[in-house]
Parts: sequence; structure tokens; C-alpha cells
Amino acid sequence: MFVHTVYFWLKPSLTVEQRRTFVDGLKSLISIKTVRFGHFGKPADTDRPIIERGYSYALVVALDGAAGHEHYQIVDTHDRFRQQCGTFWDKFVIYDSISADP
Repeated sequence: MFVHTVYFWLKPSLTVEQRRTFVDGLKSLISIKTVRFGHFGKPADTDRPIIERGYSYALVVALDGAAGHEHYQIVDTHDRFRQQCGTFWDKFVIYDSISADP
């Protein structure tokens, strides 16, 4: 399994409509056919010093291996998200992981 995790720091000046467009874009990403599990959300209200809560939204998708991830990256849905929403964030960080052999 390949897990693709993205954290977004949205610009504070976004309008309600721009935020709605961003959330709709996240919904479209988890609907890509190679996504086996998809989740997006805001930081939880946990409050411990080791927890990073400065981001605006997190996206987590699980895919069938590297081939599933490669498909996810090149489909029109992903390109459309980048085109429509790419100006909405100041920063994003990506963490990719793949199942480890025991």
C-alpha cells in the first residue's frame, strides 16, 4: 500500500467561495479510481506540545502501490485541483510512505 499525505497552509485572505472550491477539490481527489481510502480534514482539537496544528487542511489517500500513486498524480482530476486551487495556499508539505516489509 502507498500512502500519500499532504498538509496545506491556506492563505488567510481566502474568501468563503475559495475555501468551498478548495474543499470540493479535496473531495474530487479522494474520488480518483486508484484511491482505496481517502480522508481530508482540519486539525483536531488535541493540545499537546508534540502535535503540529498550524496547517489548515490535511489530505490522506491510500493507494495500491506506486503504480496507483502514479495514476493518481497524472489524472485530469488531480491536474484540475492544482489549476483551480494552486493559488490558495502559502505552503504545502507532502509525506509519502509505502508498506514496509517486516
